[in-house]
Amino acid sequence: MFRYEILILTIPEITKDEASTLEFQIDKLINSVKGAMISFERWGKYRLAYPVRKNDYGVYFLVRFEVEDKQSIIEELNRLFSVKFSDIVMRNMVSKLDKNQSLEYQKPPSLEDTPKRHISSFLEEKGLLKSSRGTKKTDEKTEEAAVPKEGEKPAVEDAPQEAPQEQPEKPAQEEKPAVETEEPKVDAVEKKETETSKEA
Repeated sequence: MFRYEILILTIPEITKDEASTLEFQIDKLINSVKGAMISFERWGKYRLAYPVRKNDYGVYFLVRFEVEDKQSIIEELNRLFSVKFSDIVMRNMVSKLDKNQSLEYQKPPSLEDTPKRHISSFLEEKGLLKSSRGTKKTDEKTEEAAVPKEGEKPAVEDAPQEAPQEQPEKPAQEEKPAVETEEPKVDAVEKKETETSKEA
């Protein structure tokens, strides 16, 4: 008995019905040459290294089987994929396995298996975006630290207290000359009124 595996690349839009039809036809072909299917596994959807039939993605299937006559089955499988499933199967590769080789393998994680996350979490990990959640937490911590608890003395910080005191002084200085210039005008008007009332 010869042991083989087929790695099949299908279109990304393959449905469950099409996949089950593909499995049924492969199993039927293997049984017709007195073979047995070991496994039919759907690996999942993957991004391709280059476009195949104008598709950037594809779904992989791994089929393992044993047969007695190796030549006839490989030719029949190629005919099946190129004629009957030409619209579904984009590529296929048949490999011979050793009988003593273990059937265990490690499948790479597919796009369907990997957890979906938002782009902002990726940018935060790379340090390209500041975490909005992290800043809120740090703001809350600084607010908690600024408010003294019962029995504690407030922490004296020189730099933050000086900055708010300087800012209000500047607008007050700018407003004073404007008020001073208006006050003499009012006084001058009042003096004229008092002088005219005295003359009368």
